[in-house]
Amino acid sequence: MTVLISVAMFSLFILITIFKSCVIVPQRMVYIVERLGRYQNQLHAGLHILIPFIDKISYKHSLKEMAIDVPVQVCITKDNISVEVDGILYLQVMDPQKASYGINNYLFATTQIAQTTMRSVIGKMDLDQTFEERENINAHIVEAADKASDPWGIKVTRYEIKDIKPPKSINDAMEKQMRAEREKRAVIAQSEGERQAQINRADAVKQETIAHSEGSQKKRMNEAEGKAYEIAQLAKATADGIITIAQSIREDGGEEAVKLKIAEQYLSEFGKLAKTNNTMIIPSNLTDLSSVIASATAVYKQGANKTSFTECVIKDTMQ
Repeated sequence: MTVLISVAMFSLFILITIFKSCVIVPQRMVYIVERLGRYQNQLHAGLHILIPFIDKISYKHSLKEMAIDVPVQVCITKDNISVEVDGILYLQVMDPQKASYGINNYLFATTQIAQTTMRSVIGKMDLDQTFEERENINAHIVEAADKASDPWGIKVTRYEIKDIKPPKSINDAMEKQMRAEREKRAVIAQSEGERQAQINRADAVKQETIAHSEGSQKKRMNEAEGKAYEIAQLAKATADGIITIAQSIREDGGEEAVKLKIAEQYLSEFGKLAKTNNTMIIPSNLTDLSSVIASATAVYKQGANKTSFTECVIKDTMQ
């Protein structure tokens, strides 16, 4: 019975020992193995067998990029204003052996370097610059932290400032300044709008004046063209009438018709004179129609030429 118990205990001990000798390393992890207190090797992802009671896993490192929250710290700017700044530091283990034996706690060390570098960089800037130069501040911190952590096998990839909080009094002053700036921009925008509106109205008046002027000019041109056309047509009609009358006079009996027309005009004019209170001398032979015609014929013959007289007759006829 005692032998069976001893065999069972020995078998259990062997199983426990074998179990502890088998190590499974997860993906993107590295284990540091020490043999009798001295660095032996690195175990990467997979199954590994250790020598019981001799080999020991002393450190475990993740090869993933890590984000570390940098605590809030007070920084004094170049213009002596205290601001509270916090951020996030991103780093990655590149050499697990150096990360194990190069420094005791690389996370704490890189965080402290980021804080001290931030205080140094912000101390060289005015308050307004700290808000405008965040990219430069981040770049300086990354450069300093990466350079300092290189012997520890750590790679600092980037740093991001989360917030910059100035004192409440400075916040109030900044709000007043921003409010004044916004009001200034609003006034400028309003004045620019009014100026543009005045320019638009002036341009509209100008265009309207030009349009009226062009319309008046076009109207006068059209009226002038109409009058010119009317005069031309009247002249043409008159010329055609003169030609027609002249041709009629040259035909048989035309001259007698002219004499008769003259006599009619002669009598008509005397009739008009009789209707008015005028003192006039009446020819003695006015009652004799043949005498009137003879007198008119004499006038006709005394003309400079037949054509001029004919024109006068035509003019009287048209009237």
